[in-house]
Amino acid sequence: MDLRALAMGLAFAFIWASAFTSARIIVADAPPLGALALRFLLSGLLGVGIALALGQSWRLTREQWRATLIFGISQNALYLGLNFVAMQTLEASMAAIIASTMPLLVALFGWLVLREKVRPLGTLGLVIGFAGVAIIMGSRITGGVDLYGLMLCVGGVFALTTATLAVRSASSGGNVLMIVGLQMLVGAAALAVASVVAGESPEVRWSWPLILAFAYTTIFPGLVATLIWFLLVRRIGAVRAATFHFLSPFFGVSIAALLLGETLGPLDVAGVGVIMAGILAVQLSKQVRPAAQTAHPRDRSP
Repeated sequence: MDLRALAMGLAFAFIWASAFTSARIIVADAPPLGALALRFLLSGLLGVGIALALGQSWRLTREQWRATLIFGISQNALYLGLNFVAMQTLEASMAAIIASTMPLLVALFGWLVLREKVRPLGTLGLVIGFAGVAIIMGSRITGGVDLYGLMLCVGGVFALTTATLAVRSASSGGNVLMIVGLQMLVGAAALAVASVVAGESPEVRWSWPLILAFAYTTIFPGLVATLIWFLLVRRIGAVRAATFHFLSPFFGVSIAALLLGETLGPLDVAGVGVIMAGILAVQLSKQVRPAAQTAHPRDRSP
């Protein structure tokens, strides 16, 4: 792996993890579903506009439209919507840790449901990774974590896992940025309806932290991280690129502690280290297989 690929992978993992902190800032002063719907509307329009400028078409294949709808609903609306609502009462570091288990869940469900072969290193990684989750969950639950927010985050990561397993080739056939933009618009429409049904108040407490967090979330996790991911996949392949996900728990809790002052106990630190080791083992176990394009894991962040 060359230095450029390494820098791209680190940038992607950092931006992905930082989105939990910016989301926590947003939901403190704005309705979560409405704010997320607006974010996806703006990101989607930017993505589609840039895609059209680059000559991409929204004449997608049937498989691409299927992927667009599945990810628009499951990833953008369900996964991120549930995370935004949860972070009204749940710390950003906890949400980041739960979301980071997605590679473990994909491997586990692929093994149990799709009967995919898991190599010994991957099996060891699953055991280690979920042991790390158990360490943190046990510590946080006894410490009084909000169980409602916790369950929302768990439901969200299961929705994303299901979508990832259902669609393995969302980026095949070109028009990648167009697909990403359309997925965001699908998510924006679904979240707008959910916001109305939930009876969210349109009241927003405007502040510079809110404005900066919203702009950052719209541009960087929404579009920049997406482009970095696809450039990285094109450079080193999806399997090797996915290895960088093992850094997400570390970045997620570190950024939340630095910017939000969230505290981490010894068991939290130990659990994060164990989860990182498990994710890395699972991803490394896949590298013996030929690298192939997979459905984009971009907005696994809020």
